[in-house]
Amino acid sequence: MKTLGIVFGNIHDDEIGELTAVRSIASVPFGGRFRLIDFVLSNMVNSGISKVGVITKNNYQSLMDHVGSGKHWDLSRKNGGLIILPPYGGGDKDLYSHRLGAIKNISGFIRHCDEEYVIFSDCDNVCNMNFASVVQAHIDNHADITLVARKKNLTNQKPRTIMEVDKSGKVTKVVNTTKAQGENIVFANIFVMNRKFLLNLLETASELGYVSFTNDILAKGCSQYNIYSYMQDGYFATIDSLGNYYKHSLELLNKSIRDELFYRDGANIYTKVRDSAPFRVGSTGSISNSLIADGCDIQGEVKNSILFRGVKVAKGAKITNCILFQDTVIGEGSTLNCVISDKLVTVLDGRMLSGHETHPYFISKHAVI
Repeated sequence: MKTLGIVFGNIHDDEIGELTAVRSIASVPFGGRFRLIDFVLSNMVNSGISKVGVITKNNYQSLMDHVGSGKHWDLSRKNGGLIILPPYGGGDKDLYSHRLGAIKNISGFIRHCDEEYVIFSDCDNVCNMNFASVVQAHIDNHADITLVARKKNLTNQKPRTIMEVDKSGKVTKVVNTTKAQGENIVFANIFVMNRKFLLNLLETASELGYVSFTNDILAKGCSQYNIYSYMQDGYFATIDSLGNYYKHSLELLNKSIRDELFYRDGANIYTKVRDSAPFRVGSTGSISNSLIADGCDIQGEVKNSILFRGVKVAKGAKITNCILFQDTVIGEGSTLNCVISDKLVTVLDGRMLSGHETHPYFISKHAVI
């Protein structure tokens, strides 16, 4: 089955504004050496998808630097491969603000493709799943739209797209709400459509003045279209707040979760390869239960933390429950607890910084503390 992959590179930027001030959500660092887009790209290529379009809107310089030609995901090809899809508007006022607008923006690209099916995915999903199984379920159900879903216990007031399904898996109701509590079936921001059906749907949406994919297409379409759910199992993390970013990042310190995420059923997660020296631990340095990337220099104490490439921890410094991005420098005698530092941060000698596991302390890029 020929399937086109489409990735939304900027949707959900506002939900973690601290990390997306200088980048798109697609290029947010994760797990010591990865970016969030690595997971959806790897899922697609592991599922046999060889043409992937990445929809961008703004702040995508770091994204383009990271994905390059797509060679690290075997997407550097003469036919198909990785295609960056920037906004085709006449100015900022024409930029899309929602998912439906983003799809309309690339309708010309989709029209000129010849794949029979299209699978869409956001970049706020951290998972390792077989997209080919989703497409096959879409075919078997003779569905117009297939929505990947999962059961989740909702406790906060963030907007969620929840659905009701019958015994066959057909979706009977879709609603976007902030009031859902307890266990619900939640839309996972991954969905499949037939390409020709999608193009017809876009024309209908324009004629009817639809602006929202969830409220106009899905909620109103349950009685018009064959919409089915595909229940996702296994590890799945949604990066929809700085707190959740912190929580799900530190979950990687659990080996069973790392194995489930990065090596599930033999399917690996790929990223841009950088040739750099291994990390170094000095005579005064110590590391426990942490992920340390290449090029780090550890002269102090690191516990329960994730350090990206090139981080330097000076003698006498203590790092606990922290996430330190690339080239962060921690001075002598400084103590950090529950801290997230962006790239190129410098913490001078003798500083003491602390957040909480539910509200980590964030240091912006290039800051000097």
